[in-house]
Amino acid sequence: MQIEIQSNDENPIKRMRSYLEMTQEQFSDAYGIPVRTLQQWEAGRRNPPEYVVNLLERAVKEDGKGKMDS
Repeated sequence: MQIEIQSNDENPIKRMRSYLEMTQEQFSDAYGIPVRTLQQWEAGRRNPPEYVVNLLERAVKEDGKGKMDS
């Protein structure tokens, strides 16, 4: 089963966090991203580097594998 984490119509960071059903604080702790940075990315005030989005997407897919099995 293919999961679609990234989409052009929604912020990719917010989509990944929603996929894992995490709060901003939980996502921040899990991936070592300062909460304020995460908030700015999700609000569109700053954009994460593309390599960060790609690395997070891989990590989220791996961490979310259990969600697909349940």
